Amino acid sequence: MTNVPEPGESPGSRETQTGTASKLPGKDPSMQILHPFAGSIQQYLKDFKDISDSGRYRPKHCPQCGAKQPLAGHGFYRRTLVDAGFDGAIRVRRYLCRLCQRTVSLLPQFALPWLRFSLTVISLFLVARLLQGLTLAAAAIVAGQAVMPCQRGQFWIRRFRQQAPALSLALAPLTAPAAAPDSGTRALHMLESIGWIPAHRFLFADRRAHLLGWPDFLAPQGRRATLVPVAPSA
Repeated sequence: MTNVPEPGESPGSRETQTGTASKLPGKDPSMQILHPFAGSIQQYLKDFKDISDSGRYRPKHCPQCGAKQPLAGHGFYRRTLVDAGFDGAIRVRRYLCRLCQRTVSLLPQFALPWLRFSLTVISLFLVARLLQGLTLAAAAIVAGQAVMPCQRGQFWIRRFRQQAPALSLALAPLTAPAAAPDSGTRALHMLESIGWIPAHRFLFADRRAHLLGWPDFLAPQGRRATLVPVAPSA
């Protein structure tokens, strides 16, 4: 799996897979679920020093085929992550279902799929820019990014606004929709009320929804679209 660089990012920000290689079937052989680890990035890195401890967070069943048996450890891959005071790579655990031969990755809850910057950085930026009315540059500083291309902030804002109506509906079971002049402001107030990480866990685990919306090249639920050719008419 590779990250899609955001505007202003370099190819060096992409993920690199490591660990046990295996030939996996199908167009979408892997899936991401959220890691139950709830600490900081630094605590996550410390926790990951013993990579042999693959059973500690091992899923007890396959979220893809539903097999009711623990998944097998399958190494890890590295992905880049930027947070306040951290800009580097983290390791993400992988497990293999022996029945369907597909992998499951445990993505830490402070990371968003297919985005290099942490949930904390993006949430602080969006609140500062869209709720507090700060400039792009000032909002970036609030998010701990003193030097950040304007295109990156505009990219986050554009994707969030596109996703906001769906977010408001999806988060309604957790908090009442707030009175607001637009869907973006309403969604931000709801996220602030719930907490961004609890909201992310709920959306990702229960709704298979992305806080900023899945990239265009992924079908709903974060999966690559598989196009089946139509047979020619007789």
